[in-house]
Amino acid sequence: MGVSENSTGLGLALGSSAFIGASFILKKKGLKRAAATGTRAGVGGYTYLLEPLWWAGMVSMILGEVANFVAYIYAPAILVTPLGAISIIVSAVLAHFLLNERLQKMGVLGCVSCIVGSIVIVIHAPQEQTPTSVQEIWDLATQPAFLFYAVATISLVLALILHFEPRYGQTNMLVYLGICSLMGSFTVVSIKAIGIAIKLTLDGVNQIAYPQTWFFLTVSAICVITQLNYLNRALDTFNAAIVSPVYYVMFTTLTIIASAIMFKDWSGQDATSIASEICGFITILSGTMILHMTRKQEESDMQRSLKFYVGEDSMKGLEDEHLILIHGSDFLEQ
Repeated sequence: MGVSENSTGLGLALGSSAFIGASFILKKKGLKRAAATGTRAGVGGYTYLLEPLWWAGMVSMILGEVANFVAYIYAPAILVTPLGAISIIVSAVLAHFLLNERLQKMGVLGCVSCIVGSIVIVIHAPQEQTPTSVQEIWDLATQPAFLFYAVATISLVLALILHFEPRYGQTNMLVYLGICSLMGSFTVVSIKAIGIAIKLTLDGVNQIAYPQTWFFLTVSAICVITQLNYLNRALDTFNAAIVSPVYYVMFTTLTIIASAIMFKDWSGQDATSIASEICGFITILSGTMILHMTRKQEESDMQRSLKFYVGEDSMKGLEDEHLILIHGSDFLEQ
């Protein structure tokens, strides 16, 4: 793969992250407006489908995903996926100015750590062994190691949807984001297969007639729809500045694992490169934890202040106290 193709792929990946980062905020604003006039998406409502801002976020996300799709044609998945860290910076900055979700100094440090970790991973990423046909990709997808990963992933997704989501979905964002990330790992490898098929077809080697091409297309469509559904629920229920980085870390980790198992990206790497990639992951995870702890501390301080204010103001009636609690709850959701 030539340098020009890698540069094109990385440029598209950066543009994709910018669009996707902005989509988080636009969709969040749309979900908030829809919740004011109908049933919240977090409890199964679909009023947001009538909200123009939500659709603007969807258009932004589609543009980002299209750019990301094309990037996979020109550059290895192990290089494209970590660049999604840019979406964390975009969404965090926009959330600070447009959603009043304050980004403290420690939060900035967390975002920077995510970016540094991603850069380390990109620098030390292994060279991809690009398949030459859809049939070859199918052989990789049906190898025992990847079949084991697929069965384990599908089983975990079903457990999250059927058991954990009804019980803990509204209190633990890892349930929604776990579903999105696990399905996302299938989305990426499927999109990579489709991208290779399109590229080979444009080069004169027709891949459209292969049933495997349509199988990968079906899998990617199912995974994308599932991701969007549960990502909407996560955004409507939890802080967007927290959802974005946690989703990025989980999605990137699982995608790199799936790509490594299926495409054997790490074969032939030395110990130094592997150690550097592990350090990159640790840096990303540390940044996410810093950002998460910053947000949790800020919300905890707000709740303590609110309780103190309501408890001390004994002159207010029960109706006034109820209004204070309602507005306080709305403020904390922002």
